[in-house]
Amino acid sequence: MPKFRLFTFKEAMLQRIVPSFLPVRSIVAAFVFSLVLPVSGLFGQDLKKGESFFQVCVACHGPEGLGNPLLNAPAIAGLDIPYVETQLHNFKHGIRGADARDSAGLQMRPMSMTLQDEQAIKDVAAFVGTLKPKVPNDTLHGGDIAKGEATYALCLACHGPDAAGNPLLKSPSLQYQSDWYMLRQLKKFKEGIRGSNPQDIGGMQMRPMSMTLADEQAMKDVIAYIRSISPKE
Repeated sequence: MPKFRLFTFKEAMLQRIVPSFLPVRSIVAAFVFSLVLPVSGLFGQDLKKGESFFQVCVACHGPEGLGNPLLNAPAIAGLDIPYVETQLHNFKHGIRGADARDSAGLQMRPMSMTLQDEQAIKDVAAFVGTLKPKVPNDTLHGGDIAKGEATYALCLACHGPDAAGNPLLKSPSLQYQSDWYMLRQLKKFKEGIRGSNPQDIGGMQMRPMSMTLADEQAMKDVIAYIRSISPKE
């Protein structure tokens, strides 16, 4: 009985903010479905084709998607499907990786061009989503975890308290990302190498956040904190 009263209270609240001619239960169902769908990925993805497309990525990102710092390739295992789709789309269409100062992005862009259409992007992103992440080795030194924790307060809204990201906001998980790559991306955002294209909605959200980091030490501090709250081996 308490559950019934709680539900009717929610219905009453919804009736105040939506047209009366729309069935409340239908709106609730549609809202819940819209939350679940981006997290689980879109329909119509072909993992076999995605695995085939991924062979182009193996040379830099490795067969397990764990990345290679010598080739400027980040770990991609552990990233959610919608984020991978967005980044591949951005690379392919010159939204990311078109700045002459972005040597790694320029390296990635022609790889994205091998994906002939949006369906191919969805397929390979779905396959990347099956890769098992691994805790990376830390390479940066001198980061202050306590200072980084205070700085990370600005990151909470998008990346979450455990740095797991938020697919609804197109915010990637940082849990399994290498510290050297995070440092490099923060610098790119701050310098406007990344996140300046108005079509890069996620990047434009991130750029002002990077501007709050005074210098490389502040970046190392927040990265040290992120690594401290990330899963351990």
